[in-house]
Amino acid sequence: MKLFDLTGRTAIVTGSSKGIGRAIAEQMALAGANVVISSRKIEPCQAVAAEIVRTGGKAVAIACHIGDEGQLKNLVAKTREAFGKIDILVCNAAINPHYGAIEEISDEIFDRMMAVNIRSNLTLASLVRPEMAARKDGAIVIISSIAGLMGNGMLGAYAITKAADMQLARNLAVAWGKDGIRVNAIAPGLVKTDFAKALWDNPDTLQHTLRNSPLGRIGDPIDIAGAAILLASDAGRFITGTTIVIDGGVTVTGRV
Repeated sequence: MKLFDLTGRTAIVTGSSKGIGRAIAEQMALAGANVVISSRKIEPCQAVAAEIVRTGGKAVAIACHIGDEGQLKNLVAKTREAFGKIDILVCNAAINPHYGAIEEISDEIFDRMMAVNIRSNLTLASLVRPEMAARKDGAIVIISSIAGLMGNGMLGAYAITKAADMQLARNLAVAWGKDGIRVNAIAPGLVKTDFAKALWDNPDTLQHTLRNSPLGRIGDPIDIAGAAILLASDAGRFITGTTIVIDGGVTVTGRV
């Protein structure tokens, strides 16, 4: 058994045209998986898929706005058309349109964040469940955040959704374990992505994180990819319902 081998398996990775999602998709392709590159705009997805194919991997691009149930169904259907099955789902896409005090968020934005960051993950997981259950094998990975592990004055609504994503992974692990489906979460710390630029591009926020990091740096997208491969492969076949924290040690210092 090759523990980290994904040869012959198909993975959908949402939000994979850049950042953490792209790193996960690229590394899964290197591990042998057929990967589906997906985000709202097709052109960036096509560029990433083309680069994977150019370097010897297998990938297709499928546009999908995860807040639209019809588009989620299309993503699953098109993936089956391309590769015949779905073995791995990585729910990475998320939104954070509000940076500030939680009491200042509008009802509209709050509801949209709940729908996109939580409900869409449940919907997509439910769409891939039947075939995984039929095979008694499948892996679902939800990308959460360390923001969901502590109180936060500026990322309050986002933190709520990320805490809910960890609980979603636990609940689905309990409910679907009998079907051979493993469900886990990953909680990254501050990673240098466009999504988190408002944080790492702020000198005060960056220095605060660096002071509290035992490793003395913030993360790169590829730092998250290894754990995703672990959870999706036979190396993680006895892991379910857990959250792997990848933050350079920030949360263990107690000074976040």
